[in-house]
Amino acid sequence: MRHDRQVLIFDADDTLWENNILFERAIDGFLDWVAHPTLDRTAIRGVLDDIERANSAAHGYGSTVFLRSLGDCFATLHSRPASAAELRHLEELASALVEGKVEPMPGVARTLEALGQRHELLLLTKGDTGEQERKIAASRLARHFREVHIVAEKTVDTYWRLAERNSLVPETTWMIGNSPKSDILPARQAGMNAVFIPNEHTWVLEHGELDPADDGVLTLTTFPELLRHF
Repeated sequence: MRHDRQVLIFDADDTLWENNILFERAIDGFLDWVAHPTLDRTAIRGVLDDIERANSAAHGYGSTVFLRSLGDCFATLHSRPASAAELRHLEELASALVEGKVEPMPGVARTLEALGQRHELLLLTKGDTGEQERKIAASRLARHFREVHIVAEKTVDTYWRLAERNSLVPETTWMIGNSPKSDILPARQAGMNAVFIPNEHTWVLEHGELDPADDGVLTLTTFPELLRHF
């Protein structure tokens, strides 16, 4: 059953295009390269996760903060800062992130085109403003959205402010994304509905527990399945 005209708010990274897999590839390269006399890959990844958690809270998101986290992790493991040559190697590991190449996932453009004929579409993404703007431009998807919002973090207040600014009715508003932490849980706390489209590459810091009994959350397997419901 399709819903009548609704407001659909879309996440960007790992919902419209793959993003975190690029970070994961860089991390795999880092784990292959960095050495420690007593810690294995799993333990080193735990150190890096803790550093990323602290740095994202203090400095936000994006490739620059990620490189900082790699450097901080190296310094923690070796009790010294990385040398200039080692820093260049870290930059090489993350080169795909800096290049900002974006490829929408299969069916995304076609699905947005169809949904835009029946519903009002907004884009809500978090991260470094300049970096997100470049990715949105590279995706060529901005034309599908009435408004694009780039925020430092997605909290309940973020969704309340967005609803107030756009005079949204929570009962007919849906947040669509892959992150329980940033997309689904805060939107539900703000009274909106949500569509959860899991991505196997979702960043570990974006994980969260969803209530399986919450009938305000629709879980789908792929992005084009939205056309069956909207």
